[in-house]
Amino acid sequence: MIVVGAGPAGAAVAARLHQHGVKDVLVLDRYTFPRDKPCGGGLTGHADEAFAALDLALRVPFVPSTVAHVRCGSFDREVTLGRPVNVIRREDFDADLVAQVRARGVEIVEGEGVEALRPDAGGVTIKTTARERRAKIVIGADGAASIVRKHLIGDRAMPHRLFMRELARPASAPKTDAMLYDFTPMARGVRGYLWVFPVAGDRVNVGIMHYPAFRRGGPALLDVLRARLGELGYELPARGNKGWPVWGYHPRARVSSDRLLTVGDAAGIDGLTGEGIAVAMEQAQIAGDHAARALARGDFGFRSYRRDLRRAVVGRELALDRWLARLLYDGSQWRSWLSLVLYDPQVLAMYAARVDGTSVLADHKLRLWSRLMKHAVAMRSRRRALDLALPDQPALARPREPVLDPQELGR
Repeated sequence: MIVVGAGPAGAAVAARLHQHGVKDVLVLDRYTFPRDKPCGGGLTGHADEAFAALDLALRVPFVPSTVAHVRCGSFDREVTLGRPVNVIRREDFDADLVAQVRARGVEIVEGEGVEALRPDAGGVTIKTTARERRAKIVIGADGAASIVRKHLIGDRAMPHRLFMRELARPASAPKTDAMLYDFTPMARGVRGYLWVFPVAGDRVNVGIMHYPAFRRGGPALLDVLRARLGELGYELPARGNKGWPVWGYHPRARVSSDRLLTVGDAAGIDGLTGEGIAVAMEQAQIAGDHAARALARGDFGFRSYRRDLRRAVVGRELALDRWLARLLYDGSQWRSWLSLVLYDPQVLAMYAARVDGTSVLADHKLRLWSRLMKHAVAMRSRRRALDLALPDQPALARPREPVLDPQELGR
């Protein structure tokens, strides 16, 4: 069996296969570790449970953050988390996961990328940068540019766009372990948010996410990031800022075929927040279970993999967040829906519990739907409050308006 990619998704799949006693596992990665990986670095959601389930440990420096500030213009609300979100550096984190899995005897080959693959009735032939290899199963854990994903569904969709940079905390900025989620850039044409997360060594991870409601180029996103960070007391250098695309999870997207599975960014990340580490480690458990079962039974069709991903906690949460992302980011009435997020403390508390992993929001859809209905009554006054909080901005092009479909919320 070959796992393509040795990031958190690939390392977690290899760890799961090792738990099942699958010995013939080869993990390939085109890079050598430690390698640079742009990411916000927050271990959110059910990361703690995933570590325990996979018998892995968080061994690198991290900052436990128990407070989040949700901001938009002059509006700021502090939200206390039930348990901390641990902020790590991906360069350190990924390299340590590779070391943990390698210590179990799993073979991990660095500096060998996969360029093409060809499944047939007896297995999968893959062409790498070094040689041709053969496997019974290939698991694509190779990120947004996944060769396995391209084989399954191509690149027809428009990806999310993210940019990040690690900075020294300036003397003028407050010293805090709180995370900042700033929606002010939505008034400047971004459909997403800006973040400032604490990093070990008195540094911060800053970045911006743009949902693909409409196309915004990298230079425009960096201009917005730079301007808003300047207002917050940070200076973003002109060079060295790292951008990357990601694909949002879609419950009907093709994530497997005969002898092929995808996991992590290759299968789709959280469309609302852009978070992917805990998602990858949760999905990896399901992928590892399916792969081990296929080897035992000799059935490599993986016909139930998409269904099982969707029905698991991670799939239910991703499907709900996809719906919420379309509601918040994908329409011209974003101010109306953003005012719900900002001015309804119950909604913020519900999503904070989703972020820290103390609650499965997808299991509380009736409560969420109740808040949406009550928002219809309070929307006008909340919208006025938001308009007063936001800075004056020039008119922006308006994307299409999504349809509010309660049946999709209930799936």
